[in-house]
Amino acid sequence: MPAGSIEKMKYAYYWGADACYLGLVDFSLRALRKGELIDENNLKTAVDIANSLNKKVYCTLNIFAYDSDIEKLYSVLDVIKEAKPHALIISDFGILRIVKKYLPDIDIHISTQTNILNSEAVKFWRDFGAKRVILARELSLKKIEKIRREVPDIELEIFVHGAQCMAYSGRCLLSDYMTKGERQANQGNCAQACRWSYKLLEETRPNEYFEIIQDDKGSHIMSTKDLCLVKYVKEISNLGIDSIKVEGRTKSLYYVSCVAKAYRKVLDNIWDSEFAFQELKKAGNRGYTEGFFFDDNNSQSYSYDISKGLAGADFLGIFLEKKESNTYKLLIKNKIMLNDEIEIITPNYSTLAKVKKIISVKNGEQDRANTNDEIYIEFECDNSDWEQEYNCALARTKGMKEV
Repeated sequence: MPAGSIEKMKYAYYWGADACYLGLVDFSLRALRKGELIDENNLKTAVDIANSLNKKVYCTLNIFAYDSDIEKLYSVLDVIKEAKPHALIISDFGILRIVKKYLPDIDIHISTQTNILNSEAVKFWRDFGAKRVILARELSLKKIEKIRREVPDIELEIFVHGAQCMAYSGRCLLSDYMTKGERQANQGNCAQACRWSYKLLEETRPNEYFEIIQDDKGSHIMSTKDLCLVKYVKEISNLGIDSIKVEGRTKSLYYVSCVAKAYRKVLDNIWDSEFAFQELKKAGNRGYTEGFFFDDNNSQSYSYDISKGLAGADFLGIFLEKKESNTYKLLIKNKIMLNDEIEIITPNYSTLAKVKKIISVKNGEQDRANTNDEIYIEFECDNSDWEQEYNCALARTKGMKEV
């Protein structure tokens, strides 16, 4: 699962992930601005937390690097060496050369940015010392199967969920041009210009704009739907794929939790894939597609009418502490009203509940809780299993904070 911050990493682990990938600031393909960002000051903390939970951390160094980036990398080599992440995800040959020389004890994973599409490329990276390659999204199930058969002695990983790029394996300069070099996609700062709405301007008629419309679905002509392969994780597992990967280091805590839970439950034979698919619709998405997985990527893989992900459910808040039975302190993410019917979810349970009371420490009972409020809410629900699970999760979290 993606870890855009230490907080998201913790959620990913508790909701089902075996490993998280995270990016050091300046060397990752996601420029993050919120939360407890992972940098040279807390990378070791992140790895220590993962180790305490018997989980893994993969650190991304997968920008396409200029000499100035290489100079920065030299300055953090000792930090990475001390932190001891379980692997480094790399796409640039220069970074790879440095890592092999100065960090020889850390496993190397080759990024999907390198466009690995065939068995010979996999063999090349294997012979170059890589432990794992992350295959390109442009491969179909049959092509992945052939690669696995041809090269059985290296770990293979594929993306199964999340946003996709309209360019070949993410190699796009559209953002660079549209922002005059201020938002360079392959330096981790993509403006997602492919998600913008476009209009046509005829050269001899200035100020006369024409909508670009295809099948009455709008003008987001380059905006791809999100990948979702939850219905096929069993087939993927049977191929001998070592790891499945989810995109989304800039997504919300709810996205991380919901997606991790869905794939975990299917892999563990607790949920059937159709139920998991319906649950995944609750997380933010631009519509789902199977992409290239069945060698049939077509116009239905694009989201012509929307550019931003729409969620099938509102993320209302996070439990902070327990006051008494059915009464909890919450951090509110979206407005909650008295008598609202909501769903409470945990890593192992979910239940429907009604908001019975909203209690402010300063103002007493009130009829609403607003975004960013920390407030007590009393719930009315029939299922007590989730409360037991909450108590267990709280105990685990306290132990984790001590790490």
